[in-house]
Amino acid sequence: MSQDKNRYWIPNLDISKKVIMQDIQYYLGPDATVRAYTHQGEDGYLISTPGECLTDEQIDDICRKSKEVWEKQAAARSNKESDRQLKRPLHQPVLVSRGSRSDHSSRPRRHSDERSDGLRRRSGDNRYGRESSRKS
Repeated sequence: MSQDKNRYWIPNLDISKKVIMQDIQYYLGPDATVRAYTHQGEDGYLISTPGECLTDEQIDDICRKSKEVWEKQAAARSNKESDRQLKRPLHQPVLVSRGSRSDHSSRPRRHSDERSDGLRRRSGDNRYGRESSRKS
C-alpha cells in the first residue's frame, strides 16, 4: 500500500548536505527522505515525509551540527596545511622572464630598430615599400 507524502522545501543556507542526509530520519521517521532541490532559482532541500516537516528547533539543531562539521573540516585542513613545510614563503616574487639587455645602448629599443629587413620607410612610402600616390 502506497502512502502519499508531504513535500517541503527548505533553503540550504547554513545546512550541510551530509548532516541533513544523516539526520532526516531521526527527526521525521524512517519513511522521510531528503534530496538537493532548486525551488524558484534557489538551492535547497526537498523533504518528503508522511508527517509534518521539520520544526524550527530541529532546523536550528541541523544548522548547529552543520557548523560543527564545517569547523572540524576547516581545522583538519589548516592542520594538514600547517604541517606541510613551504618551499618558499608565500607571495615571494618569482621571475617568469627577463628582458634582454644591450650593453651598447642604454636607451630602450624602438620597434623600427628591431626590423629584420633593415629598410626604413619614408613618410611617403606605403607599408610595402612603394611610394604612395599621395602628393605632399
